[in-house]
Amino acid sequence: MVRGAAAKTEGTTGQMEPQRVALVTGSRKGLGKFLAEQLLDRGYQVVGCSREPADWEREGYWHLCADVSDEQQVQRLMSQIRQRFGRLDITINNAGVASMNHALLIPAATVNQVMEINVRGTFLVSRESARLMRKHQYGRIVNLTTVAVPLSLEGESIYVASKSAVEALTRVMSRELAPFGITVNAVGPTPVETDLIRNVPRDKIEEIVNRLAIKRLGQPADVFNAVEFFIRPESDYITGQIIYLGGA
Repeated sequence: MVRGAAAKTEGTTGQMEPQRVALVTGSRKGLGKFLAEQLLDRGYQVVGCSREPADWEREGYWHLCADVSDEQQVQRLMSQIRQRFGRLDITINNAGVASMNHALLIPAATVNQVMEINVRGTFLVSRESARLMRKHQYGRIVNLTTVAVPLSLEGESIYVASKSAVEALTRVMSRELAPFGITVNAVGPTPVETDLIRNVPRDKIEEIVNRLAIKRLGQPADVFNAVEFFIRPESDYITGQIIYLGGA
């Protein structure tokens, strides 16, 4: 848990500068937890969120419960960040759900769930993050997409559709938010060993891996490597870009 007010670090000018604040959605477990931990290791104050409480704690980490597809809950989340830190520098839109099924077998309820969390959730969190970021004319928003988009993977029509929409949001919002010093980019991982693919048949995973240039499962560190590139202060001239991992 975070203790006290936002910490400050000494800048290159010798003056004390506010410690950077990062938000990671879907940080209760899996890839989101890994990303949050990596940011903590690099000295960020990290706010995480998920629909359920997290079962882990670390100094500098503050977990809040929020459904990213619920506008009021997202606005309340940002209000809490504003009240505690007065700023937000980085947002990683990691929260998402996947669906693997033939298009003829996907119920409408699944379509709604995937679109609401992946598209509506990414949009709401990005919009509210930008409203807080523009106060300091600085921000980094990184969205999570998937190699399933360029590979047009069979059995993932709704998931691919939702992530294609996330990529479109990334490109358009990058132009809209550039005047505020905010960059918006996206990372498209390959299958990564997390709960998200635990129930996916092994032959399906192997089929995906065999279509990559680098034929192995992705590691969480591979994802953070790309994320870290986008969130660097020096990456202020890079926006509207999508990096697919594995040579998709």
